[in-house]
Amino acid sequence: MGAGAMGEIKHLVVVKFKEGVAIEEIIKGMEKLVSEVDLVKSFEWGQDTEGPEMLTQGFTHSFSMTFDKKEDYAAFQSHPNHVEYSATFSAAIEKIAVLCFPYVRVKPAA
Repeated sequence: MGAGAMGEIKHLVVVKFKEGVAIEEIIKGMEKLVSEVDLVKSFEWGQDTEGPEMLTQGFTHSFSMTFDKKEDYAAFQSHPNHVEYSATFSAAIEKIAVLCFPYVRVKPAA
């Protein structure tokens, strides 16, 4: 088994948005945030289309960011752009799960 690059950290957020939230606007805001903050090495998001309700438990969207190191993730958390955007994001969330972890890459992207 391989590992992510030395010290890289994944920040994974899985959410269920509140009814009536303009999800497209929330996602545009997230894309703007990560494009403005160089601490974020990569960013991906997706919407569930295949999971059975009993397994998804109502969660519909996932957001994944990669940081070079734990310190970059910590700096991102207190970055003014993140602090400002977090209020908007949090207000739109009905349910959330967050994981932050050094990751193991078993099969690298081709």
